[in-house]
Amino acid sequence: MNMQIPPPVLRRSIMLLVTVAMLTLALIGLAGMSASVLVVERARSSTEAIKVAGSLRRYAQRIPSLAAVDSLGGRGLSARGLAVIGDFERQLEHPALAQAIARAPQASFAVAYRGVHAAWRSSLKPRFEALSGAGALSAGGIERLLTEVDAFVEQIDALVAGLEHDNETRIHGLHQTLALAMGLTLIVAVIALGLLYRALLRPLGGLLEAARRIAGGDFSVRVGNTGEDEIGRVGTSFNLMAGELEKLYGNLERHVAEKTAELQRSNRALELLYHAITRLYHSPTAPEAYEATLRDIDRVAGLSGSFVCIEPQAEAAAAVIASTFGACPERIARGGDACADCRISMVPGDGDLLRFPLRDREHHYGMLRLALPPGAGLEDWQRQLVEALSRHIGMALGAARRGEQERLLALQEERSVIARELHDSLAQALSYMKIQASLLQRVAGDPARAAEAGPILVDLRAGINAAYRQLRELLVSFRLGLSGDLDRLLGDAVREYGARGKLEVALELRLGDCVLSPNQEVHVLQIVREALSNMVRHAGARRARVAVLGNAGGEVGIEVEDDGVGLGAPPEDARNHHGLSIMRERAHSLGGEIEIGNRAEGGTRVGVRFAAARVLAGGAFGGKVARTATD
Repeated sequence: MNMQIPPPVLRRSIMLLVTVAMLTLALIGLAGMSASVLVVERARSSTEAIKVAGSLRRYAQRIPSLAAVDSLGGRGLSARGLAVIGDFERQLEHPALAQAIARAPQASFAVAYRGVHAAWRSSLKPRFEALSGAGALSAGGIERLLTEVDAFVEQIDALVAGLEHDNETRIHGLHQTLALAMGLTLIVAVIALGLLYRALLRPLGGLLEAARRIAGGDFSVRVGNTGEDEIGRVGTSFNLMAGELEKLYGNLERHVAEKTAELQRSNRALELLYHAITRLYHSPTAPEAYEATLRDIDRVAGLSGSFVCIEPQAEAAAAVIASTFGACPERIARGGDACADCRISMVPGDGDLLRFPLRDREHHYGMLRLALPPGAGLEDWQRQLVEALSRHIGMALGAARRGEQERLLALQEERSVIARELHDSLAQALSYMKIQASLLQRVAGDPARAAEAGPILVDLRAGINAAYRQLRELLVSFRLGLSGDLDRLLGDAVREYGARGKLEVALELRLGDCVLSPNQEVHVLQIVREALSNMVRHAGARRARVAVLGNAGGEVGIEVEDDGVGLGAPPEDARNHHGLSIMRERAHSLGGEIEIGNRAEGGTRVGVRFAAARVLAGGAFGGKVARTATD
């Protein structure tokens, strides 16, 4: 179907075309329905007129019949006959007949009505009225009357026939009108469908096919319908969209290739950063780690060489700890002045030799020097990579120096602990032995006082034994402080003293959120060992319990209990009994309190309370660690 759209306006709007078609169909339908309503209404009035005309015929035939019956009875027309005459006149003047005559005064039924009306008024009505006062009719009179009535009835039949013919004519006209409306409706519908197919369905099919091809990746497709109507404008917009998509897709492929190259560069940079950070943080003092990092920088950034120069702690010349192209050229040319200028300049240079400062948040440690090929420069990603590496090198140098300082502080603290322990134990014992040796020297030079040498030698021997014992305790303390964790060391101590005293010792360690410093761990371990040593030597116990418990407030408690004989009376000579005093000193060093006494159930209890070095925030209490050591 190839139909043309004649009106130029309709070519610009499919909606207007649809609207015109719908309005045309609506008008045709409305005209058909209006004609049908009008014809039906007239047919109904015609039907009423036909019914009234038929009743006229019935009344006209009945009047002579009643007159004949009355004549046979020997009388004139009765009141019953007169009533029928009145009914006939009322029907003759019925409004339905009047409307039908007024609607078509020149029609055949109107002429017939006027003839019936004239015949009734001029002939039949006067005669019927005359019969009411006269006597009975003879047989001949009845026959003549019936003949006249038959002629009158024929006129009424002509009236009824005219009315029926007029009604049939109107119904036939209605049929023709409806047929014409149906034909026009069909023609308009076919024309509208054809126009819609050409202007809407076919272009939509082309748009759908083009959209399917674009969905499949063919961005070169275009549609041919680009007119002035709605679908044409959609087609124009579709072609513009397809062109833009084709450009965007081409640009997208280019951008994807560029982003892929950038991602590859980023992956290489991240890989270099990962390996460099791993090397620097695992070996912050090894020159090999810095040399490997410089080689990676040279490879990724395309450098001629690089080196790391750091400043010493004191005021002195800088030192190159790693290099891929030799010594510093500026230092060779200018000497120490170059180092001084390099310390002052903290901004990377813009020539063939670039400088990046090596620093962390607190200190400046040196410079990273990069040698570029002649005329070359660093791209943004290369500069960012080098800056990131320089920051990590600076942090590694800072970590190395902080580690060295921490080792120095640990060494100083260890020496302070040794000096304090020697002062608190061996120094006092040696001082006592020095006094005893002086006394012995005086007695040995006087034979009269030889008897006094024996007790002095006994005291001197006891002092030497105490000093030896304290020396062993110190050696044990220093060795324990440098090995293992508190959990394992307490377990070893419990097993050791349990086996030595042939008794059962239960261990309960539950610190929870409390964290002890190494110094606190050493004191806790020594207090437990000293209490267990005293228990094994003096208590005669069969069972014992060691508990180290922490609470949410950061307080740590040490409890050592046994079922032995208890403390008993203090010794008369306490010079060689240093265990309790040493425990008190250690509790004082922890900043806590110690309680030593007998248990109500029997045996001895040693309790120490002190504050932990720190408490973990928001942590849950740890699980219970329990051990039992027996022989």
